[in-house]
Amino acid sequence: MKRLIFDEEHEMFRDQVRRFAQVEFEPQVERWREQGICDKEAFLKAGEQGLLCMWADEQYGGLGMSDFRFEQILIEEVIRHADMGLFLSLHSRLVGPYIGELGSEELKQRLLPKCISGEAILGIAMTEPGAGSDLAGMKSRAVLDGDDWVLNGSKTYISNGINGSAFVVAARTVPDQPHGIGLFVVEEGMPGFSRGRNLGKMGLKTQDTAELFLENVRVPAANVLGDPHRGFYSLMHFLAEERLINACQSVAHAQVALDITMEYIVERNIFGRPVGAFQHSRFRMAEARTAIDVVQTFVDQCVVLHNGGELSAELAAEAKLAATEVENRVMDVCVQLHGGAGYMDEYRISHMFTDARVSRIYAGSSEIMKEIIARGLGLDERKLSQS
Repeated sequence: MKRLIFDEEHEMFRDQVRRFAQVEFEPQVERWREQGICDKEAFLKAGEQGLLCMWADEQYGGLGMSDFRFEQILIEEVIRHADMGLFLSLHSRLVGPYIGELGSEELKQRLLPKCISGEAILGIAMTEPGAGSDLAGMKSRAVLDGDDWVLNGSKTYISNGINGSAFVVAARTVPDQPHGIGLFVVEEGMPGFSRGRNLGKMGLKTQDTAELFLENVRVPAANVLGDPHRGFYSLMHFLAEERLINACQSVAHAQVALDITMEYIVERNIFGRPVGAFQHSRFRMAEARTAIDVVQTFVDQCVVLHNGGELSAELAAEAKLAATEVENRVMDVCVQLHGGAGYMDEYRISHMFTDARVSRIYAGSSEIMKEIIARGLGLDERKLSQS
């Protein structure tokens, strides 16, 4: 399907990213998966190509390129030619803007150039043991001491947790207010900051995930992001883009799965003819093709709205819900059409299947997406119960 949102400049950028990913990432993926973490050099290589934090102003070493379509292309080509677990966009578009939009000038001058070059790798630390991503149940605390804030607590399931050198950490600053949360940049080497082991996961083997521990970590005022009592609202502000990123990843992942399955069922013979010649196979692939095209069109429209500052929380939730559900349905079909080979790790579809499973969980589960969409329709359980 011809996608109407890209122009010649975007296609030239896609060619650049494709060639780069094929040379620098694709040969490394199997080794990254075996070792359970990508090399830090992957970020340095991407930084050399100007592919990190492309939105950042030129004064910090960025390209000043805020058009989200370039990030969308990067997501698509990295998934096609590398791996779903190479979280360049988490670094660049999910975490980086917290620093770019909320950080002090001192922090931006010191940290953004390193983020753009890949010398510094970013992560975000919200989720906690026992509370999940429930911000109201957050136990980590930040207490003002002079001009500094002192942080105590622990975080878990933190992406880029091993490779990361700077983390946006959410901690409670107002004990009796569920939304009284501050955001702080905790950097590698700060006394009292430590991390646990690289956690084993079902999928996303190239992505390092770890626990982070904060024991009387002293964070200077320059590392506070925005109002230290209104971090909750900052988190809400950035969530729409986070979910759009997830939607872009999921539909791209589904497209790659469809493509490699097409190749397999045309070449693989059973009962004297290709697997793809059977009506059941043809119909399942037709259904998958249609589902991907429909959700891709919707996601592309959300990208256009986001570029114009018009993407609502509800639409972002719809995009994530639709894309991740389609992704997982397509993966199941593709594994089935591979037969026994689909269960073998030597075939890419095997680990794509397990990589896809978390898409319906992180950045807000499918159930939470449905709640957000329903509330946008005016179906708020609490308000309806009181009426």
